[in-house]
Amino acid sequence: MSAALEVVAGVLRNPQGQVLLAQRRPGGDLAGLWEFPGGKREADESAGSALVRELREELGVSARECSPLIRVSWQYAHQAVRLDVYTVECWQGTVQAQEGQALRWSPLAALTRDSMPAADWPAVRALRLPPRLLITPDSSDLRALADAAQRALAGPRCLLRLRLPQLSQVESRALAAQLLTRAQARHGDVLLGGDIDGALRLGCGLQLNARQLATLSARPLPESQWCGASCHNTQDLARAAVLDCDFAVLGPVLPTPSHPGAPALGWPRFAALCATAALPVYALGGLTHADHERVRALGAQGVAGIRGFWPGLAAA
Repeated sequence: MSAALEVVAGVLRNPQGQVLLAQRRPGGDLAGLWEFPGGKREADESAGSALVRELREELGVSARECSPLIRVSWQYAHQAVRLDVYTVECWQGTVQAQEGQALRWSPLAALTRDSMPAADWPAVRALRLPPRLLITPDSSDLRALADAAQRALAGPRCLLRLRLPQLSQVESRALAAQLLTRAQARHGDVLLGGDIDGALRLGCGLQLNARQLATLSARPLPESQWCGASCHNTQDLARAAVLDCDFAVLGPVLPTPSHPGAPALGWPRFAALCATAALPVYALGGLTHADHERVRALGAQGVAGIRGFWPGLAAA
């Protein structure tokens, strides 16, 4: 098997929030599909240097401020690729096609997987997903949970995962229904844990558990609803990709009181697992908001957390 092709791509946005796409030219691989602009990384280049060079050669612009978005490992029929995608917050110059390729600006919501190379689609999911995933602490106080969740949803955009072992399924679904409108109005969502039927009925998101990850044969929700998976190793991440999950929650990264005795991955192992993933990854386990930039630098989507993420509600 040949070595993976190292590729970089950049996400540029115009003042209207549209993203720039370049069309692959006739006669080459994946001809006619629309992708984030970029190209092959040379053997002696860092990913950042390769991105600056490719954007200058393809678009005639000089990238000034770039942040890592996601690293995607993808196996095409003819070639394995490792794609490093960056958001380009600032550039100098006017975007113009330098190599005869077609360019267009598109709203993020208008992107479709059939029109893009498969390796680019996880980057679209990463752009659409919030940077935080909040997990409810154990509590039997439904009113306190609802109040704390409302306050959390009033903050920065997030996914809200309801993990409520002390509540009945009926109570959990009722709370999800109560919170769903506010969450989606702020471009976030509510996730039920393992309750496929409840997610389908409510139109909310879902986080698959380990048993479901191992036994399901297909994605259980339509593409319009977020579907994630709890993952702990390479096999879990690969299985989540096979099931076409939108994201993975990977951990525990560090020891955590909510899972005493669970072996922690540690930062080096977490980074290595992220590098093999084909979907956005949230880091979970012993982390706080202060770890967000660190996990982003390692190629993760953001931080998932329980303790320390909930104003006015302590974990049981």
